[in-house]
Amino acid sequence: MATSKLNQYLKTAEKAALKAADLILKHRGSAVSSEKSLNNLVTEADYKAQEAIIEVISESYPDHSIIAEEKDLTANVDSENLWIIDPLDGTNNFAHNIPHYCISLAFAQIGRVMTGVIYDPERDEMFAAIRNEGACLNKSPISVSRTKSLQESVVATGFYYDRGIMMRKTLQSIENLFDNNIHGIRRFGSAALDLCWVACGRFDAYFEYNLSVWDFAAGMLILRESGGKINDQKGEEINLNSTGIAASNGNFHEHFLKVVSWND
Repeated sequence: MATSKLNQYLKTAEKAALKAADLILKHRGSAVSSEKSLNNLVTEADYKAQEAIIEVISESYPDHSIIAEEKDLTANVDSENLWIIDPLDGTNNFAHNIPHYCISLAFAQIGRVMTGVIYDPERDEMFAAIRNEGACLNKSPISVSRTKSLQESVVATGFYYDRGIMMRKTLQSIENLFDNNIHGIRRFGSAALDLCWVACGRFDAYFEYNLSVWDFAAGMLILRESGGKINDQKGEEINLNSTGIAASNGNFHEHFLKVVSWND
C-alpha cells in the first residue's frame, strides 16, 4: 500500500486518539466503574472514548471494519480494512486515579498491522508507526535498548484478571527471571504502554499470558518498527489471533523465550 495512504490512516488514528483523550481526562478523578468480569473494570470514560474514536474513523472510512474492546464490537481479523481499538488500556489504573493508561489504535489489512498509534494522555506521549517506516515518539524516531543480556535487563509483565493457574504461571516465570539475576521486574498495568516502553528503551522485555488483540496490535507494530522482537506466549510466531506475548529488544530474545514461554 502506498505510504501516502498509510499516512492518512495514521493521521486519522492520531486525531481519534486525541479526541478520546480529551474525554478521558475530563473524567479523571471522578470515574465511576463497574465490573465486566471479576476484577475487570470498565468506566463511562471507556465507552465515551470508544464512541469518539469510532465517530472519527467512520467519518473518513465508513466502509471499514472495526474491532473494539467495549460493547462487543467485533469483526474478522483478516478483514481487508480493519481498525482495532482499545479506547482506554489500563482502566483499572484510571479508575483508581493511577496516571498510567493509554489509547491504542491499529489499522490492519488481511491480518497485517499497517499503522499503529498509542497515546498516553498523562505524559502527552504519542507513539506511532507505519509498517516498514520506523516508529516515533512525538515525531522523533525511537529504538529499543542496547541491553545485551537477560541478566542486565528490566522486564515488564502483566497479570490477567484470573487468580488461578495463569497467575501462578506468571509468578513462576518471575521467579525464573530472578533466578537469571535480572535487574528488576515491573508491573504497571497497561499492555500497550509496556510494549511502547520496550520500543523506546525504557524496558528491555515484556511478557503476558492472556491478552486480546486490541491490547497488542498497535504496540506489536511499534515494537517491531523500533527494532524489537515479539512472539506469542508459546514462543511461536505472533498473529492477530494470538492470546499472549513475549517481547524484547531482540538482543537476548531466544534466552528470554526459554525462560518465559508457556507451552501448556
